[in-house]
Amino acid sequence: MINVKEELCNHCGSCVKACPFGAIKIINQVAVIGEECTLCGACVQVCKACAIEIERKEKLIDFSRYKDIWVFVEIKDDKVRNVTYELLGKARQLADELGENVCAILLGKAVQDLCEDLSDYGADKIFVAEDDSLEQYYTEPYTSVLVGLITKYEPNIVIYPATKIGRDLAPRVAATLEVGLTADCTGLSIQDGRLLQTRPAFGGNIMADIISVTRPQMATIRPNVMKKGELIKGRATEIVKMPVKIDPKGIRTVIKEIISMKSSDVVPLDEAEIIVSGGRGIGSKENFKVIEDLADVLNAAVGASRSAVDLGWKPKSYQVGQSGTTVSPKIYIACGISGKIQHLVGMSGSDIIIAINKDPEAPIFNVADYGIIGDLNKVVPELTKVLIKELASRQM
Repeated sequence: MINVKEELCNHCGSCVKACPFGAIKIINQVAVIGEECTLCGACVQVCKACAIEIERKEKLIDFSRYKDIWVFVEIKDDKVRNVTYELLGKARQLADELGENVCAILLGKAVQDLCEDLSDYGADKIFVAEDDSLEQYYTEPYTSVLVGLITKYEPNIVIYPATKIGRDLAPRVAATLEVGLTADCTGLSIQDGRLLQTRPAFGGNIMADIISVTRPQMATIRPNVMKKGELIKGRATEIVKMPVKIDPKGIRTVIKEIISMKSSDVVPLDEAEIIVSGGRGIGSKENFKVIEDLADVLNAAVGASRSAVDLGWKPKSYQVGQSGTTVSPKIYIACGISGKIQHLVGMSGSDIIIAINKDPEAPIFNVADYGIIGDLNKVVPELTKVLIKELASRQM
C-alpha cells in the first residue's frame, strides 16, 4: 500500500521524474499516484519531504501465491552473457521439480531480438522492458523496474549472476522489498518445496546451506558453477512487454565514460577457453613473464592464485578461486600452484587440467589430468618454445 501525505507534499515533481511506470502526476499541487503504480518505491527514495510512504510488510504471508522462477538477464556488448544461460539451465531443473515456469527478465534498449536465444535455453516466459535510459546499467532505474515487476507478478524465486552488475542490483532489490538474499551461491536445490542455497563460508572452509523465510527467495550465483541447459529450438515462449517510461532527469547518477582496465583483445577469465595460471611457486612478480609468454602462444587468459595476488604479483582481477573468479575453461594450466581447496573449487569445472609443480606431493596433482614434476621456470619456457615451433610448422 502507498500513501501521499498531502500536508507534507511540496509538489516538487521529483517523484514524477523518478517513476519508471509513469504512475504519478501533480494535481492541485499534490502528487497523485495512479493505478499504474507497481509499488517499486522509486518515489519514496527521492521524496525529500518524506511525503510518500509505502507499506510492504504482512503479518501472514501466503507462500502459495508465489509462483515461477525468474532469471535476471545480463547483457554485455549487445549480447546475452554466458552466465545467463547457466542460470536458465539451473532454473529449468528447479522449475521442473516444482512444477513452475522459468521466466527471463530482459531490461535494456531494443533488446527484444535477444528473446529467441533465451527461449531456446529454457525460458517459458520473457518479461521485456525497453527504454533508451536502460541501454546502460544504472542502479536506480533497473532497481525500480525490477522491484515493480516482482511486486506485480510475485515470483517464487529470483536469481541473478554474481557479477558486478548482479552484486549491485540484487541487494538493492532485496532491501527495497525487505526480503532475504543469499550471495555468491555455488549450488541450488529444492528441499521440501523451498530453495536450498549453498555457498562457501568462513573463507571457504565450510559450505553453508541457507533457506529463506521470505518471498521471493533470492540469490546471486557465481558464473561457471552451473552448466548450460539443453538447447531446444522452437520452444513456445510467451513474451510480456512491460511499458516503462524513464525520465533521464530522474537518474541521479550519470555515466560520462566507460574506461576498460584491460585491452579489448584480452579475454575475461570467466569466458576464457584456455587459462594459464601462476602461483607462489613462480618465485617473483618478474617471473610471471614465463606464464604470460605461454598464454600469448595459446591465445589464453592469464590467471593467478590467491597467494600470488596477496604477494602483489598480480591484481585481484586475475585471481582464480573461491574468493576470486570461478572458471571452467577447456584447458587449465596450473603453474607453481600447490592446490589449496579454495583454488581447486574455483577451477575444478575445467575440462582438462595440466599441473606443473616441482613438489610431487602437491595436492594439485590429485585433480590434474596431466602432471609435470619439475621447475616451472625451466619447464614452461621449453613448453612455449615447442608450441611456437609446432604452430609455425602448421602455418607453412
